[in-house]
Amino acid sequence: MTVHRAAMKKKEVPSSRRAEIQRLFDRYASEQSTLQVDALLAFLQKEQMEHAANEETANTLITRYEIDETENCSMTFAGFHRYMESKDCCLFNHTHTAVYQDMDQPLTSYFISSSHNTYLTRDQLVGKSHLDAYVIALRRGCRCLEIDCWDGPDMEPLVYHGHTLTTKILFKDVIQTVEQHAFEVSAYPVILSLENHCCPEQQEVMAQYLITILGDKLLKAPLDHPTTGDLPSPNKTELVAKALSDLVIYTRSVKFINFSHSRDNQNFYENTSMAEAKAQKLIKKSGADFVQHNQRFLSRIYPSGSRVLSSNYNPQDFWNVGSQLVALNFQTLGLPMDLNDGRFLDNGGCGYVLKPVVLMSDQGFDPGGQSSHTPTQLLLKVISGANLPVNRSGKGLDPFVRVEIHGCRTIQKQSTNHAHTLTPHWDTNMDFTISAPELCLVRFCVKHQTGPLTSEFVGQYTLPFTSMKKGQSKRKHREESGAGGVAHIKSEYCTQPE
Repeated sequence: MTVHRAAMKKKEVPSSRRAEIQRLFDRYASEQSTLQVDALLAFLQKEQMEHAANEETANTLITRYEIDETENCSMTFAGFHRYMESKDCCLFNHTHTAVYQDMDQPLTSYFISSSHNTYLTRDQLVGKSHLDAYVIALRRGCRCLEIDCWDGPDMEPLVYHGHTLTTKILFKDVIQTVEQHAFEVSAYPVILSLENHCCPEQQEVMAQYLITILGDKLLKAPLDHPTTGDLPSPNKTELVAKALSDLVIYTRSVKFINFSHSRDNQNFYENTSMAEAKAQKLIKKSGADFVQHNQRFLSRIYPSGSRVLSSNYNPQDFWNVGSQLVALNFQTLGLPMDLNDGRFLDNGGCGYVLKPVVLMSDQGFDPGGQSSHTPTQLLLKVISGANLPVNRSGKGLDPFVRVEIHGCRTIQKQSTNHAHTLTPHWDTNMDFTISAPELCLVRFCVKHQTGPLTSEFVGQYTLPFTSMKKGQSKRKHREESGAGGVAHIKSEYCTQPE
């Protein structure tokens, strides 16, 4: 993030692809041609807010990014430019790119990346079912896959969306695909959510495929773990299948009646699954009870059956009450999947993110009620952009940035002015008040102004507020096509609870 808190010198800035970086370099170089170690250290402490940085930190950065030989171990502008565009200056906290959270808590303590109708590549009426859909979901860190199973010819169970014109794939092939790709990007458990419509004979076939194809990767018996009355931790399980009697170990699905009934009758290894509309009603009526329910049991939320085009709901509402398995149509791009990608960017992208303390305490947190916590102020300065993609029409781009805060109670949005250039300079200050920062996601969306009230999507980047670094940084955006276009947006600073 970029911090400009002191007045800059009134002098001509050399022509540069990133003139604002040149100005920043000149400010700390103090009329010299290079940044000395003490000057770079001052930058790290004042601008990057790396208060623990010392001379060794500065020397390490010079060694890493300086190509030219300099006197007294200093950094040229070229080296400084490389540093400013490196991973060391990424908006996302680099330490969160690896698994760093406690992975020994019960499964109920985690948000788990979950897919709905995973086999589909398009809509739920005439869309194509394909094995690649499972591969894509797994490579995106998804840890809960849905498999809708129906009787097929020659005793071969099929996977497709029943009573529709979606194409069909073999259950056997799905399980082979899962076995091959389950642990490519994450070593943590995959949950197979089987929607079973098969006759008893074909259910036996399904069970045999699960056992023979998955082998030792399949959880077939309860695990020994020290916490009785709890689900095992992600570190304890391997690949969990649920639906076929003897293979149902920890996630037997039961009908949800009400919270008091679950509290008095539901077993820890049973989970509930409900459509988004019912879950929304429960949130509005008794959000605190929903939070407490999700402290003890797994709950799965899935899109309404009316979403025939495979559109998605906003998952943030259900994370706010601690629902673990918030299932989305991974094949459908847009805001909901942007938020899902941002949520599970955390903790090394392993598909499991530890729920914040506010959702696991016994203080009766209600995401829709008044918060007893002191709000957190997020102060941003969106400074500039670079390397923006050319407009689809080939004409000039009028880009602006909308910053969105997705958390409890409200969605906040603020935008920069638009600028007719591929290298815009906005220098726009933004100020947000966040009531529950542990649950908050921050989304940067670059748009092209097409008219007085219309705009087109260019790219976006979403990350958890708790994974944002203070100081100067960059962030890369993803275009709607998934291409690797890059936008550099810099923020000023954020104040977070200590």
